[in-house]
Amino acid sequence: MRVFEEPAFVLHSIAYKETSLILDVFTRHYGRIALVAKGAKRPHSPLRPVLQQFQPLEIHFTGKLELKTLTKSEWTGGVVPLVGDALLCGFYMNELIVKFLAREDAHESLFDDYHQTIAQLSMATEQFEKILRPFEIRLLQETGYCAPLDICQETGAALDPELDYVYQPEVGVRPHGLHDPLYWPILKGKHFSALARFYLEDPETLQLSKPLMRFLLGLHLQDQVLMTRQILIDLKKL
Repeated sequence: MRVFEEPAFVLHSIAYKETSLILDVFTRHYGRIALVAKGAKRPHSPLRPVLQQFQPLEIHFTGKLELKTLTKSEWTGGVVPLVGDALLCGFYMNELIVKFLAREDAHESLFDDYHQTIAQLSMATEQFEKILRPFEIRLLQETGYCAPLDICQETGAALDPELDYVYQPEVGVRPHGLHDPLYWPILKGKHFSALARFYLEDPETLQLSKPLMRFLLGLHLQDQVLMTRQILIDLKKL
């Protein structure tokens, strides 16, 4: 297989032998793939300056096995390098991609969402959670771990704005019941509906989205710890 000019982002890289790198790359049409970048650590390698995280690339690669060979990479520009809290948010997004996406499982719309979110982070100085929350929801829904947030699964109808609802695992949003587990977050229908539209201008909706996202992400991650998320929580950024 030979692939040319494939949109991509580097998620992670590790040293391989003395002069090369093994890359975990998120591509638009092929999903997450593993690449070996031969000679990328050499001082004058054309690959060395462009294989940076959070920068949009076009890559060329070949190979039939799981570990393919990177033959060319070009920076396409348009994104300011992430710094400070925005950089931590970028690392958090990369952790989510690695945890939720299987190898070579394409998610074109999610790739576009990732690109857009990275671009937004690069220009932001505050309110990072308002940027991250839509990406978290899209990731959960794209990978099949979250049902629509604005539909009652018991009736198939839109949510009552003032009624209390919960998200039941493997079911979706339904009215809150007296015997529901205490750790299930309770939100009004208007808050679930706002999240479904990615509307986070209401401070109450934004605040309630925190425990809901931790709950929904945790259903899949279980005992796995996201290191960057914990750092962001400690810094009260997420």
